[in-house]
Parts: sequence; structure tokens; C-alpha cells
Amino acid sequence: MEQTTLLVQTIVKGIQEKKGHDIVVADLDGIDGTICRYFVVCQGNSPSQVEAIAESVGDVARMELHEKPAHVVGLENAQWVAMDYGDVLVHIFLPDVRQYYDLEHLWDDARLSRIADLD
Repeated sequence: MEQTTLLVQTIVKGIQEKKGHDIVVADLDGIDGTICRYFVVCQGNSPSQVEAIAESVGDVARMELHEKPAHVVGLENAQWVAMDYGDVLVHIFLPDVRQYYDLEHLWDDARLSRIADLD
């Protein structure tokens, strides 16, 4: 399996471990002018859950794939945390902030995959 695809799956696993929900994977591969190949967007219900999801994503990617994000921003207030894995950008939002920025529709021609929430 291609490393970037495996990274996306591992990030989703990290999100699901902390009950992150409404996960959307935007496949930007082949679209001109993109800054990465994939956006992974999700949300948590509180700043503490957003922070826990970000920590889980970092831990799972590091343990399973030996991957670390180049940058992580937004942990100070944990309303929107962005994690940069090069080809994959992870965005973890509070619901109202996610709705306001509507990132998954930033690239209208991206293929969107919605990941079912775990019970």
C-alpha cells in the first residue's frame, strides 16, 4: 500500500480512538495548485477533545509509521488544530469553527470520502 494512503488510514484511526466524528477525507491528488495530496477534516465536541484527538493522531502515526508532523498549530485554544504531515494536512475543529471555515468544500473538484463514526 502506498505510504501516503497508509498515513491517511492511520490518521483516521487516531481520530477514531478519541471519538472524533464527521471525518471527511478530501483527495486533492491531481488537482492543480494544491498544497498537499489529502485533507483529513474532523471535529470534537470540546477543546479538550480536540486536543486529545490531535495527541492521538500524533501518537498513532509515530508508533505505527514513525511519522511526525512537520508543524502543529492551534493547540493553544484547541478550536482548530492543524497538523502538517507534508502530503497530508489534518484539521481538527470544534463544530461551529468547522462550519464557519467549511474547509472540505474549499476545493470543489476534490473527491470527498466520508468516514462513518464509530459507536
